[in-house]
Amino acid sequence: MRFVFVHGTGVRRERHDALFGLVRERLAGRFPGAEVDSCFWGERFGAEPGAGSRSLPGAGGGADGGEEAAEWALLLADPLCELGVLAEAGWGPGEGEAAGDDPFAMPGVRPAGERVLELLHRLAEAPEDGQGPDELGALLRGTGLAAGYRPALEAAARSAEAARAGARATAEPQARELATALARAVTAACLATAGAAADCTAAERDRLVELLTTRLGGGARVPGARAAAVLGRLAMRVTTQPLLNAWRGPLTTGTTPALGDILRYQARGAGLRAFLHERITARPGPAVLIGHSLGGIALVDLLALAAAAGGPVPGVELLVTVGSQAPYLYELGALTALGPGSALPYGFPRWLNVYDRQDVLSYLAGPVFPGDPRVTDHEISSRQPFPASHSAYWKQQSLYERIERAVAEAGIG
Repeated sequence: MRFVFVHGTGVRRERHDALFGLVRERLAGRFPGAEVDSCFWGERFGAEPGAGSRSLPGAGGGADGGEEAAEWALLLADPLCELGVLAEAGWGPGEGEAAGDDPFAMPGVRPAGERVLELLHRLAEAPEDGQGPDELGALLRGTGLAAGYRPALEAAARSAEAARAGARATAEPQARELATALARAVTAACLATAGAAADCTAAERDRLVELLTTRLGGGARVPGARAAAVLGRLAMRVTTQPLLNAWRGPLTTGTTPALGDILRYQARGAGLRAFLHERITARPGPAVLIGHSLGGIALVDLLALAAAAGGPVPGVELLVTVGSQAPYLYELGALTALGPGSALPYGFPRWLNVYDRQDVLSYLAGPVFPGDPRVTDHEISSRQPFPASHSAYWKQQSLYERIERAVAEAGIG
């Protein structure tokens, strides 16, 4: 019996040797006497180191709107996050006409924020709002945000964050900031609901915030406001342009060529498949093929194309894909060998597909080939976050235990 290991994206000689050494050691311990070979393709068929670096936008500030985009990225992930800041931090002394939670406030005088919350509830309870021919209605319809407008109002109105922030907004400047934060929360929720279907420019988004702020009794956004200051600093640390500037180069050039390898394979994968076929058939079977990530994609393509052509790759009894995107590419119609909805051809071997829920580059094969007894999914939990989870399979004893079981089920000796 022979094992053939096919590595994944971004792997070059030093990394391959360390990874293959680990895989060979673990397989040899469970299958004494079996051959363990590798198809190292990274330097021959991978992306050129440094290729494409001239096309990268510079990392300078310019007019990219980085901080603004960063704030909205956080709002799209959690539309209530600014309100949460106001609910927890409130306003300190000097941040308004009166201090938040003022112990000397006149008895019986309601916090100014309660008036803003009343207006919010009225909007949420008015089914005609946002549906008319006025500017707000036209803007919502023209940007594709109309369907999410009422649910966004209702979610903000019933949120604990809004209630707490409203209770802490005792003075008029604080109430105006609350109105702006509510307007941004509603707008962000509309955008998040619409997703890729939204047809909304930044100017249209900002105008929507202005219109909603006015409806809630506020005015222009308060410069240096508490929520904006906190969220702005946080956003610039964790998201959008600063992160893109830091990672765009390494992700697309020689230091991290994973993306380049994938794109190159999609455009010119025939050479890699021919190389794999030659290496796999260089010695007689039976053979077990183990493909990681892009290596799994190439093996699925190779085996399916060969089987469909009436000449299955000789000697291959079992395919093991680990952290592979092949099932997802199949669903997208981007898998070279198989169109969406087509079955695995006769002559395709047994297929064990190993995935980890924490590995965002691993996918299930069974559900996309329903009823095919050759296809089995197996979950492994590395307890590692991505991207570490994408390479963490190879030290998991459960991986080799499952391969051993699959070999036994296939009757490979």
